[in-house]
Amino acid sequence: MHIAWFKRDLRIWDNEAFTNACKSQYVMPLYIIEPDLWKQDDLSYRQYVFLRDCLKDLNRELEKIGQKLIIKTGDALEIFNDINSQYGIKEIWSHQETWNYWTYKRDLRLKDWFKLNNIKWNEVTQNGVIRGLKNRDGWSKEWQKRMNILPYKPPKKTKDHKFNSETIPSPKQLSLNNDGIEIFQKGGRSEGLELLKSFLYKRGKNYSKEMSSPLTAYRSSSRLSTHIAFGTLSIKEIIQETTSRKKEIQKLSNAEKNNWPRSISTFSSRLRWHCHFIQKLEDEPDIEFKNMHSSYNKLRNESDYEFFFESWKKGLTGYPMVDACMRSLIRTGWLNFRMRAMLMSFASYHLWLPWQITSKYLASLFTDYEPGIHYAQSQMQSGTTGINAIRIYNPIKQGIDHDPDGIFIKKWLPELRNVPKKYIHKPWEDIDYIKEYNPPIVEELEARKAAASKVYKLRKEKSHKIESSKVYIKHGSRKARMKKVKKQVKIKKVEIQKNLF
Repeated sequence: MHIAWFKRDLRIWDNEAFTNACKSQYVMPLYIIEPDLWKQDDLSYRQYVFLRDCLKDLNRELEKIGQKLIIKTGDALEIFNDINSQYGIKEIWSHQETWNYWTYKRDLRLKDWFKLNNIKWNEVTQNGVIRGLKNRDGWSKEWQKRMNILPYKPPKKTKDHKFNSETIPSPKQLSLNNDGIEIFQKGGRSEGLELLKSFLYKRGKNYSKEMSSPLTAYRSSSRLSTHIAFGTLSIKEIIQETTSRKKEIQKLSNAEKNNWPRSISTFSSRLRWHCHFIQKLEDEPDIEFKNMHSSYNKLRNESDYEFFFESWKKGLTGYPMVDACMRSLIRTGWLNFRMRAMLMSFASYHLWLPWQITSKYLASLFTDYEPGIHYAQSQMQSGTTGINAIRIYNPIKQGIDHDPDGIFIKKWLPELRNVPKKYIHKPWEDIDYIKEYNPPIVEELEARKAAASKVYKLRKEKSHKIESSKVYIKHGSRKARMKKVKKQVKIKKVEIQKNLF
């Protein structure tokens, strides 16, 4: 008995674990629904609905080659124990999983059990994240090497051993209730492939220009993040398709190229960022709840924050762009990157809320929740990494820059639909326009300056600088440093040439 254990890799194409497991003639393709996992604060109804779509699509793909997906519900260790008692497990194949802290602890528990029961667990890589990495030197080169490997192909035919499978539990059976979402993103590989094609050949033309505004990003962004998070498409597949499309664009006339080259280049860089951020969580799993830099343990320890937190999470802060973004996220499960950053920044700086609380709430709202990206970004936007620039977004300016006419704001804040453009970003400037809308819960400039003062004061401490160097060695991108080194070498060469003459 070999088991192909599907986790965050819900596809049979470019699935090394599944392909290798199928080299045995006696294979069970297994997915385990773990009720305790779905009880965690970062998991939600909207994510589970997407997962069910993916599982149904995966089953269809498996049936085409002769098998069906085996669904089991319960504790993973107990399920493997039952399967082992009934069939005897020789090997288990799965991809290395860098996910939330609950799954990290579960895998440690399983590792011990597999070893005790003489079961070989083969964990293979499925992206550019490197397990057991000591520092980031050479990471980029290894990432590129992995992305160049040809995608793995599934077998043309497999044998169905008629294993007993359970039905997929309903959300209600897992105590998951609709959390306000109205517009669902459909899951499954077939949907992901359609999105990839439409983005690379139609929707993505103005990606670089339109990705920052919530008005245009909904269409012009790839919308692949949820499919990447659940693994219906591999990051390698997307990168190779993007590279192929880039070569096609290079052959077009200047008139045909339009904004395509810049957009494809920008998209490619975001794909690289994907693995870069997940690597941080792989190297340090507790950054899900622990400050990356310990100096920031001194900050945001106030216990009386309930009013600010409730106002922020419901979109009732009195700042139109913040509230519109939050309410749209609640109802759609998606928001473009810049607006996500603004929501987190506003919560952490203006409202001085601990990121550990706000990040969990946002995680539950994002259908495309990816812990490695989410918690690293939450800390970046909250200023607790110690190695990134402090970015405090002015929510009024963000509204003016990315929704100048208030179209997005009026769509999601019905109480402001009759407000003229002059006041849409500052409705409090005319008392007539805030009768139905909340006044600001903090004064923007005052709150921003107070937060910046606290953070910059801490960053001046000698101990902060010492620890920042250690954080950089462990988590920092080497790209910027290499550019600086190359620049210094170039300057040195010029100096030498001047001395020669």
